Amino acid sequence: MDYREVSGEREFVARLGHGADWREEIESLADDEGIDAAWFVGMGAVQDADVWYYDQDDQEYHEVSFDEPMEVAACVGNVSLLDGERFAHTHAVLSRESGQALAGHLDSATVFAGELYVRTFDEPLVRERDEPTDLDLWL
Repeated sequence: MDYREVSGEREFVARLGHGADWREEIESLADDEGIDAAWFVGMGAVQDADVWYYDQDDQEYHEVSFDEPMEVAACVGNVSLLDGERFAHTHAVLSRESGQALAGHLDSATVFAGELYVRTFDEPLVRERDEPTDLDLWL
């Protein structure tokens, strides 16, 4: 395991814009406030979603699209730098009308309503290619 201590004092709460893209709203907040590293949690509802699943054998993401309204039962992620740009690595648990849960890497989703809590870190987090997983990870 690799780890390091981080510190930070800035905290934000935000309401995501109706009709906007969920992940892009987080990245926009990071750009506006100069946030290079943060942890966030959120909840709300979306009108549709593109969810990615990482196939560990093929080392590729596979996308599944859902064109239906769903609750965002939980959303967690972090902000870091990827190729010099702020990137919101976002995972979500989405709930259908039936109560069935769907989960994965949230690539995009149209916001119906969303609330977000963000805690920043003073030290930037930079994503770099991790050889064993072929993922862009930070530390």
